Amino acid sequence: MAASSPDSQVTISIESLASSLKKMLADHNLSMPSKACIYEVPKILHRHNPQAYEPNAFSIGPFRNGQKKFQPTQKIKLKYLQGLLGRSGKSEELMLELIGAVSAIAEEARQCYAGSSIGTCSVEEFVKILVLDGCFIIELFLKDDEVIKAPDDDPIFSMSCLLEFLKHDLILLENQIPWLVLERLYNMIMVPPKKNLIQLALNFFSNMFSSHKPTIEPNKFANDEIKHILDLLRLSLILPLDLLNRAEYTGWQPFPSARKIKGSGIKFKKVASETILDIRFNNGVLEIPPLLVQETTEPIFRNLISLEQCLPNCPPFITAYAKLMDNVIDTTEDVEILCENDVLDNWLNPRDATQFFNKLHNDAYVKTFYYPDVCYQVNKYSKRWWPKWRYFYTQNYFTRPWVIVSQIVAAIFLILGVLQTFYTIASYLSQKGGSSQN
Repeated sequence: MAASSPDSQVTISIESLASSLKKMLADHNLSMPSKACIYEVPKILHRHNPQAYEPNAFSIGPFRNGQKKFQPTQKIKLKYLQGLLGRSGKSEELMLELIGAVSAIAEEARQCYAGSSIGTCSVEEFVKILVLDGCFIIELFLKDDEVIKAPDDDPIFSMSCLLEFLKHDLILLENQIPWLVLERLYNMIMVPPKKNLIQLALNFFSNMFSSHKPTIEPNKFANDEIKHILDLLRLSLILPLDLLNRAEYTGWQPFPSARKIKGSGIKFKKVASETILDIRFNNGVLEIPPLLVQETTEPIFRNLISLEQCLPNCPPFITAYAKLMDNVIDTTEDVEILCENDVLDNWLNPRDATQFFNKLHNDAYVKTFYYPDVCYQVNKYSKRWWPKWRYFYTQNYFTRPWVIVSQIVAAIFLILGVLQTFYTIASYLSQKGGSSQN
């Protein structure tokens, strides 16, 4: 059967096209793993800051395994595995047990990866990567928490730069291994476990979002399936806060910058909270938990946003927070206002911090916005005339001692003038009244 196009007079073979499409459908595996949670970052997000998604020194998982630039740190991983096995007193036996345990869940772990890169990795190579990288991460957490003592010649804890590289590299979406692998290995290495693996991981990243260490009990994660380290950090921000039951959520609402918020008479207040997401508005005060802005702040937020954008049916809590903060911070003046009120603990220069917030959520879609109540209350309060007038007057007339004195003197003279006028009128009316009686 053939069809002709009246414009070009080209004959199309319908059967041939149908056969070609059927072959394409048969030749390609079009199914998406239902447990996929580790993704190659979409190019539309990656292009905004490629360095935020690239490891500095350590390759974790199969996506970048074998790349030449990571060979030096591969030796460190082997050294950590050697130390772990040697400490057990049954090196050969433990290694066989670890390999066997990971082999048993290899297929489930493989389904956690989405992307073409994983297809070229054999089962044996995949298991080897998971065992080596998983043991390395566990040994790192144990040494960082001083569950075991790091030797003086430990390359990571004797060189501060490597530790900082790791805090960057372990939060990258493409640089993850499934949590189920870490948990399986940890339960075999630490018998009985001296500390919860969740707590060890959170302790390692304790200063990622704030200067003070939040205390989050591991049992809060009991009802949530942890996918990997990056997902654990996301859950640590979300679980302490019941955002879902705050209000009936709608789309994005406009929100003023810090300068405009301050100009409308609203005050900023730093509040202690288990999560930076807990932004509230109460009686003319915008309450914001302090955020630490440092070198790893942009990578962690970009990778969290990428995770939310890629993971099916994932509520965009972090993306919504990033969008709100982008509106609050429009210029370097906004950064300085938030720093003055201890809402931002900025370790970057104001210009870099401003650019970071302004570009953070570009090309990311916020399907549901979780701060409509805050937006509505701030916008409503900003329209009131009294707070604006009071702020304008105090900022322009009560900022310096001599101005305050002059205002007081002027007020006294004004009062005296009014009183003098009152007495003059009263005296005149009294005299006029007396003249009328005569």
